Amino acid sequence: MPKTTRRLIDPEDLLRIIRVSDPSLAPDGSRVLFTTRTCGERNDQPSQLWLADTSGDRVRRLTAGPRDGSGRFSHDGSAVYFVRSRVKGEPQIAIVPLDGGEAEELTELAPGSIASLKVGPTGTHLAFTWRMTDPDRTAAAATDREQSGASEPPMVIDDPWYRLDGDGYFGGARYGLWLMEVATRKLTCLDRKDNSGGIDFDFSPDGKSIVYTTNRAKRACIQPWREEMRLVDVRNGRTQKIDWLPEGPKSSPVFSPDGRQIAFAGREGREGAYSTDNLELQVADLGKKTVRSLSDHEDECMMSVSIADSADASFASTLAWSSDGKRIWTRIGRNGEGRIVSYAVGRPKLTVHLEGAAEHGLGSFDRAGGKVCLLKSTATKLTEVFVAEVKGTAPLEPRRLTGFNDALLKELKLSKPSSHWVKAADGTKVHTWVMRPPNAKPGKVTPGILEIHGGPHGLYGCGFFHEFQVLAAQGWTVVYSNPRGSKGYGRDHCDAIKGSWGQADWEDIQAVTRFMQEHKGIDRKRIGIMGGSYGGYMTNWAVSHSKDYVAAITDRCVSNLVSMFGSSDFIWPPDAYWPGAVYGDSSDLWEASPVKHFKGVRTPMLIIHSEGDLRCNIEQSEQIHASLVVQNVPCRFVRYPRSSSHGMSRSGPPDLRLHRLGEIIDWWTRYLR
Repeated sequence: MPKTTRRLIDPEDLLRIIRVSDPSLAPDGSRVLFTTRTCGERNDQPSQLWLADTSGDRVRRLTAGPRDGSGRFSHDGSAVYFVRSRVKGEPQIAIVPLDGGEAEELTELAPGSIASLKVGPTGTHLAFTWRMTDPDRTAAAATDREQSGASEPPMVIDDPWYRLDGDGYFGGARYGLWLMEVATRKLTCLDRKDNSGGIDFDFSPDGKSIVYTTNRAKRACIQPWREEMRLVDVRNGRTQKIDWLPEGPKSSPVFSPDGRQIAFAGREGREGAYSTDNLELQVADLGKKTVRSLSDHEDECMMSVSIADSADASFASTLAWSSDGKRIWTRIGRNGEGRIVSYAVGRPKLTVHLEGAAEHGLGSFDRAGGKVCLLKSTATKLTEVFVAEVKGTAPLEPRRLTGFNDALLKELKLSKPSSHWVKAADGTKVHTWVMRPPNAKPGKVTPGILEIHGGPHGLYGCGFFHEFQVLAAQGWTVVYSNPRGSKGYGRDHCDAIKGSWGQADWEDIQAVTRFMQEHKGIDRKRIGIMGGSYGGYMTNWAVSHSKDYVAAITDRCVSNLVSMFGSSDFIWPPDAYWPGAVYGDSSDLWEASPVKHFKGVRTPMLIIHSEGDLRCNIEQSEQIHASLVVQNVPCRFVRYPRSSSHGMSRSGPPDLRLHRLGEIIDWWTRYLR
């Protein structure tokens, strides 16, 4: 047969990518439930539930959408509970039998948001977290005002925390922990006192109680150490604090099979879960009233999140007990890989079950603990569902169950990155990847683009990055790395930039730039630099401290740490992550602000930002734009609407994501060719 000619990837292929997420294994291990999200014809992104038999012979759609997710098997595996939003912003809990019946909505909740859903082990109860939308802020209220000519009402803020990027302005509304009795559909609120914006929970093995995390402090947003774990009695709703746990963040609690212990992600101390310190795997013994860390001697973090643009990313830890209660399974990021590991409970020891140049996501186990479902992607393979047999501490051998993206990938000629370790001036080794244009012949010299990730305490990983592939297909060599500040290389590597951006991280970026200048396949005189969020900060820093780059793209950037103090959705306590405060000694914040150093910048810059960005307010980019304009530096400012957010490049409307890619390609075409 004639060999099929593959084509280069283009921006519009984004519309064909099917995002697969949230795998859950049936109690008997016979099938995996998961969610898919696609790009719809009207620029929406419909999501549906699917089932894949673990025998590998059948994959079928379970629900039709348009917004279905959070699917969970019933305790006997005969049905699936899930969250359905026929109308955006009005989710309900629904059930669909697996023997062929229609889905039925079980609740009549007011407009709001459901964050999580779990099924009790006996099948008598469901638990979920729900937050009601302010009645004046619903879609129906907006329609009524439009018809009557009334103005949008003011939002009166009494709570320190009232907004979150991607979630919008919610004022004083908070999530509560709710219980539903399946037989009667009776709803009971178990706790509505949380002020942190999120509650993690788990049923006890006998279904009689629920453990959950909550921060009831009025100033929870700046007092993360006041996170509590509480137990609530399902029968009478009485709740009590586990008061012998130390101060510190706590999340993702999971009961042991015998109900005597609770595993969770946490750390003792006053910093939040997102920190340069490792978030540890901890175990609380309810009988002995003791807590210990299983991971503190391994220098691993439970919040080492890989950044990509073709899969749903989560900063939440995924923890699961083995069926015999002797091990706790989780996913960690290490050296750019998403690894599946377990820790022995009796004698803390890390066992790696799945590693390699890939991003692996941990799903759930069957009731017997003999199977586990997974997600897997690589730099050239999009995310799909896998299943593996569990054999003690042996490595997993995953079998692929789905191939939603096979047809697309068979058409494409993609770039496979090569891995390198670049030495900085002080000897630090910086993990770096190079993606050459797929059609580039060995030795062919091309322009180079240096990409810098956000966070800063995340990491570039081994998953599929559509943007990188598109840029490489245009004929440019793409280089990306994990400089100091990144997770996945130990606590000290991450902590090196705490309160001092633009120092050790800049040394590493300079080292990677020198690596590019010396690379035989890169034209040293045609190197561009770009990044988003903290990557935008470092792009701004680079052009204000170096003339090595012919052009730059700063996306949803940070430019002024002094003004960012009050314009971001997260409030920085004084003398915590950053020394000083804006209302006192702000000298360190100002010195670390790129805009302070913009005198004499000559690098042409494309500036990209969303007006709806609550994490890095668009005023940060406005300052860069003004600084370039008054110095007569070529620049272009692309402002996306208030309906978009900080994460637009990963999860925003498809048409805006395509427009952004078009702007990026046009800019590099102008300055790299």
